[in-house]
Amino acid sequence: MKLLGLCLSTLMATGTPAAPPDGVPVFLPITTLTLAWTHSIEKVRWEEDYQVVVRDGLLWLEATEARVKGSAAGMEPPQDARWVQGWFAYTPTLRHLPQLRLSRSEYAADYELCAQGRCQPLTTWLGARQGYALVQPCTKPAVHAPNPVIKPPPAPGSSG
Repeated sequence: MKLLGLCLSTLMATGTPAAPPDGVPVFLPITTLTLAWTHSIEKVRWEEDYQVVVRDGLLWLEATEARVKGSAAGMEPPQDARWVQGWFAYTPTLRHLPQLRLSRSEYAADYELCAQGRCQPLTTWLGARQGYALVQPCTKPAVHAPNPVIKPPPAPGSSG
């Protein structure tokens, strides 16, 4: 049985995976998350809620709600947004996404991944802010300890 979760990895600016160990996806055993960031120019906080779901046999990130703390030039909330506790909240129009590709820069605050009541920057798992972070639903096989195979020593005079 496979464990459902989230995989994080780094892509270089060219779109190619980063060299190991950074190019190796990090598995997080979470299925509900919030992606949060502060707009680098307007300094307005955005949050998007996702769930990892299986639909038609495929894994998806299902966008369930998005929030923006205010509005500014070029980042107005949609017309159907509701004012809820100081945020414009709405349901995203793109609901099922195979992945998120997030541009990262050392000159802007990092994205935060929030789960189980705790938020941490993506640098926690991916290191330096460069290129892109790839966030996608994934599975991790259950860990089973292999049965040790004990071979008898070779018989005297045999070749091995």
